[in-house]
Amino acid sequence: MMTHHQMDDKIVVGLDIGSTKVCAVAGRLSRSSNNQPMLEVLGVSRASSEGVTKGKVMNITRTVDAINRAIEEVSNQSNVDIGLVNVSFSNHNINSQKQPGSITRLSPGDEVTPADIDHLLRDMYRTPLLAGKEIVHVLPMDFTVDSESGVEDPVGRNGVKLGADFQIITTQSDAAVNVRRCIERTASHLQRDQVLLSPLASAMAVLTPEEREAGVALVDIGGGTTDLAIYHRNVLRHVAVFPWAGNCLTNDIQDGCKVLPQQAEVLKTKFGNANPSAYRLNEVVSVPGLPGRQPKDVLLRNVSIIIAERLKEIAALVQAEIIRSGYKDKLLGGIVLTGGSALIDGIDEIFRTVADMDVRIGYPEQLEYNLRADLVSDPAYATAIGLVWAGFRNVDDRISFISDPGQPATQHNGQVRPTDPTRSTQKGNAGQTTTRPAPEQPEERPETGLFDWLKKLFNPKLGDVNDSYRD
Repeated sequence: MMTHHQMDDKIVVGLDIGSTKVCAVAGRLSRSSNNQPMLEVLGVSRASSEGVTKGKVMNITRTVDAINRAIEEVSNQSNVDIGLVNVSFSNHNINSQKQPGSITRLSPGDEVTPADIDHLLRDMYRTPLLAGKEIVHVLPMDFTVDSESGVEDPVGRNGVKLGADFQIITTQSDAAVNVRRCIERTASHLQRDQVLLSPLASAMAVLTPEEREAGVALVDIGGGTTDLAIYHRNVLRHVAVFPWAGNCLTNDIQDGCKVLPQQAEVLKTKFGNANPSAYRLNEVVSVPGLPGRQPKDVLLRNVSIIIAERLKEIAALVQAEIIRSGYKDKLLGGIVLTGGSALIDGIDEIFRTVADMDVRIGYPEQLEYNLRADLVSDPAYATAIGLVWAGFRNVDDRISFISDPGQPATQHNGQVRPTDPTRSTQKGNAGQTTTRPAPEQPEERPETGLFDWLKKLFNPKLGDVNDSYRD
């Protein structure tokens, strides 16, 4: 085990490569007065990103440029040379399939050890997949020891056969090179430590242990994708990614109000409200026209109606997926909304009505108070903050690795490793030099219309929904 002193010396950097922004946060662990772990935020920056569409890197040069700006600013603020980062990813070709696996242990009669679980996990990473697919995470749900099923943690139980139901999270591998190149081509030649699916990172920042235990659906509405992660009895049970999110709201406002894209974004962020009755019928805002043209009056109630309609659609998609997962009636914690779009006034009420569940907005908490903590205690930073937490806590305490350990140069024992404790007034070094493979990014595919997708959702004869719109 590491000492508190070593933990305090470790600085972790989270890099969230999103569709609208690249966000970097550097932090280290501290303790509150009642000895609760807190995060001290040392640096934070965001750079607008134009190289990513629906979670997929489309333009490497622009994405690298955004990463460089974000990392340089965080490096200057925190006085740390950043070499290693935890990276998030999300794209609409993520697919999650449930699959059982088992091994016969070599030492019958003895109790199950963590090494047995590692052995089983390694086997699952070798699950045959369709060409062009890659496994991102293998996450166990419930274990089986001999004939006893539903075991949450098998370590220490006597048995010969160890099995589990796994969630195998895959993505298309064709465009993997893009994310790898982005990280490798950065000015400081960054290296990847952990690569985490975005909703898993966000969950680390905004969910409470009680919510994970009681059952909760985390809905992270970013710019390009809406990510859903369902937890129950403290275990991740279901994951889905939808290609409709904040950018759809902006596009709808642009089309519906006949304004330019930047103006639509301002209308959404400054005046956006999911409750049309918040505005009087004749309340307008004047939007500048093109050079030499008259400014244009836009009715705020119209902006609000457009936002409300699109959010109802997203809420209906999420609700349908929660029902499909089989956990609808087990989520006592309801829905926790996070991501940049969660800041829209009235969004919680729309999800409450459509999904008929409790809803709260998820803000990153457990931050030690300073000015930078103020800046990041915002749902838009949930993923980046969660990536920092991932340097100090395991995504699942029962397993020691979260990405395939069998790939070259990725040996990693899952333990928290200290940075060089000899930090001086010069820039220290954030992290170590272990590398991991980037998740493979999917290739772009023809846009599936919302209507087609819903049609397939409610007609199961047309095959698995995940396959119908993600593959």
